[in-house]
Amino acid sequence: MRNLIDIQQLSVQEIDELIEKANDIIAHPEQYREKCRYKKLATLFFEPSTRTRLSFEAAMYELGGQVLGFSEAQSSSAAKGESVADTVRVVSGYADIIAMRHPKEGAPLVASMHATVPVINAGDGGHLHPTQTLTDLLTIRREKGRLTDLTIGVCGDLKFGRTVHSLIAAMARYENVRFALISPEELKLPSYIKKEILQQKHIEYVQTTDLSAVMPQLDILYMTRVQRERFFNEEDYLRLKDSYILTPEKLQNAMADLSILHPLPRVNEISTAIDDDPRACYFRQARYGKYIRMALILKLLEVE
Repeated sequence: MRNLIDIQQLSVQEIDELIEKANDIIAHPEQYREKCRYKKLATLFFEPSTRTRLSFEAAMYELGGQVLGFSEAQSSSAAKGESVADTVRVVSGYADIIAMRHPKEGAPLVASMHATVPVINAGDGGHLHPTQTLTDLLTIRREKGRLTDLTIGVCGDLKFGRTVHSLIAAMARYENVRFALISPEELKLPSYIKKEILQQKHIEYVQTTDLSAVMPQLDILYMTRVQRERFFNEEDYLRLKDSYILTPEKLQNAMADLSILHPLPRVNEISTAIDDDPRACYFRQARYGKYIRMALILKLLEVE
């Protein structure tokens, strides 16, 4: 495997190996401090990001490597009209590996065709976000001890939420996984994902607008924000943005060992009153992102 553009490129075995490696890094960080010495990661972020960019940078620094790059399109030659293909051709001469986020779907795939070093898709529009999915899988594995036999509720913006699309595609490959798809009518999961993944693989799912109705059955609740940047008009966004707000009252009929995940940033879809609940995993989840990205960098650079 040379690039990671889509989580589907990884076999279940490769995902499991990355999770094992990340767990080993968490247990023995000192053994990994020099693994990428003299290696450089370029972070090409054409769209704003806090966690993804900083966790990639922290991952490379903790492996003993170095980081270069930019954090917005305006501070790159894209502002002068340079193509993605030309940018990555040039950057390939400066770095050993590239992590790229872009608002246009498919841009990291184009980049991978022109780069001479491995490219990691760090999010492309409303499309894919494979390293967030790896983070989610590591979190579920650490919180639950397994990736099989789970009922997963995904709640909020299921239409534009790239993290949700990737998570469903990945978890659908593990045994006995069921989904509750919780969203307003306007933000339902795209029908192609239901058809190509859930129905084709005969995976059990329910579709509902009512979070409380499915709450007692959930092992995992994956909350997402309604993403203002994906809407064409402000009125629709304002009407839908507070569709689901998770509060302590809404958790009263939830399982005692429910795990609440969120890819962050949250706006107001999870009340801060839940942050100290042991079931709230989202800040741990953000921390795990660094370790799985360390494991991925090692794999793509073929560092033993």
